[in-house]
Amino acid sequence: MKKCSKYIVVRPIFAVGMLMITGLVTGCLKNDIPYPRIQPDFTEITADGLIKDAEIDTDNRMVTLSFDENVDIHNVEITSYALTPGARIVSGNLDKPIDLSKYYITTLRLYQDYDWVIQGKQDITRYFTVENQVGATIIDVIGHRVVVTVSGRESLKTVKVLTMKLGSENAVQIPDLTGETISLERPVEVTVSEYGRDDIWTIYGEFVDSSVETVSADAWSQVCWVYGSGVAGKDNGVEYRIAGSNDWVKVSQSWITHTGGTFCARIINLNPLTEYEARAYSDAEYGEIIKFITGGVVQVPNTTLSEWSKDGKVWNPWAEGDEPYWGTGNKGATTLGESNTVPTEDTSSGTGLAAKLETRFVGIGTIGKLAAGNIFVGSYLRTEGTNGVLSMGRPFTERPTKLRGYLKYESKPISHTNNEYTHLKGEPDTCIVWCALIDSAEPLEIRTNPANRNLFEPTAGYVVAYGKFQSGQTIPEYIPFEFDLEYMSTSRVPKYILITASASKYGDFFTGGNGSVLCIDDLELLYDY
Repeated sequence: MKKCSKYIVVRPIFAVGMLMITGLVTGCLKNDIPYPRIQPDFTEITADGLIKDAEIDTDNRMVTLSFDENVDIHNVEITSYALTPGARIVSGNLDKPIDLSKYYITTLRLYQDYDWVIQGKQDITRYFTVENQVGATIIDVIGHRVVVTVSGRESLKTVKVLTMKLGSENAVQIPDLTGETISLERPVEVTVSEYGRDDIWTIYGEFVDSSVETVSADAWSQVCWVYGSGVAGKDNGVEYRIAGSNDWVKVSQSWITHTGGTFCARIINLNPLTEYEARAYSDAEYGEIIKFITGGVVQVPNTTLSEWSKDGKVWNPWAEGDEPYWGTGNKGATTLGESNTVPTEDTSSGTGLAAKLETRFVGIGTIGKLAAGNIFVGSYLRTEGTNGVLSMGRPFTERPTKLRGYLKYESKPISHTNNEYTHLKGEPDTCIVWCALIDSAEPLEIRTNPANRNLFEPTAGYVVAYGKFQSGQTIPEYIPFEFDLEYMSTSRVPKYILITASASKYGDFFTGGNGSVLCIDDLELLYDY
């Protein structure tokens, strides 16, 4: 853009407190300064029928909304949303019902246009079971197909339907086959009506000669899940043994979960790095023998938190010359003060060192920010303004089942908050220790800047397992703590481990109590149930 006019420009330059006038200029000015590139983001979004908070992925510009099964996902009401200050929606209207049965594209503008995807997720409980069924029912939601398997061809002639639900709780099924005896020698059609739409579902029957199958085994370090299928109602279960031995061990029924003709046996107290064999049974029939090898019992480096070194004002949780594994926010805190995560001789055992994490207002007078004392598996990347950018996670493929350790905590009243947490001011501060296993392609980049914030979400799709301990009261002496890691699936293998401790739970939002102190010591990953 080029503008020409006749004018006088006065340019002040501040140099060592002196104001200097550099000159008078007349003529033409060519304004070729480009607009800044700032990605506009959704910072909040709510809708009718959500079963959890919206997942906002700023890196991929995607919002995921998870709904109750009784919501009409074809007509979703967005009840509120918030954007990066100055941003606006230029296409993809959210002020009227939107169809989230497929991706919905909306465009945000802040200097430039950026497309965002809003996707809906809805878990509708569907089932169709029959008498003497073998294995699990196949329910193909996209193709509107149901496949059930029975033992022997003759059984297809008279199939008694035990349960049936192919839509939401509001759906009407015509005909409703529950309790009816039907023939599945040919496919049977059912109409499912809901919200003014009719879907035709087709029921297929198949038969097998063998009524039991050993389906799969998911082996961890000291526990394994073995999946099998048999005839519903029969004595179904699993046996196992160390490979090469003669004696089979039958898994107690108290450790087996049955769903119709399918079942899962949880085998505990296994030896690490050992080969085993397992087989499913249904009454006197046995499935194929499958082999599995258990994983190792692995600890992350410096779980005692006794190794420390110092670089200028920055305390680091690793010995001098060692490869860093843990990180802290000290690089950010020391821009205006001292390290607030430091070693301490106040330990749970009376020997070695522990980590002392202190939440502290960092700045000069009233100018500055609250810095929560923290330690995490990963590294501190950089400081952007007064905001930190972290890399969270280190490579890890084993599957621990618990994290335990020792801690003490001094909780102070919350003295500083951001705009989102002003209601917490004066409340007791809360410490937190959490652990997660994730299978994302790379470690998580954590950003605290509200303009491009990206924080860890326990419910995100990349989470394989998660657990936490937190306390909002003072714990004057060291106590042991322990929490379970809840896995989303027995078959998913993690790529990275994240362990984090903070003296202030909401430290990522610059919210906490000045002077809250968490001491943490002697962490350990456990591997058995």
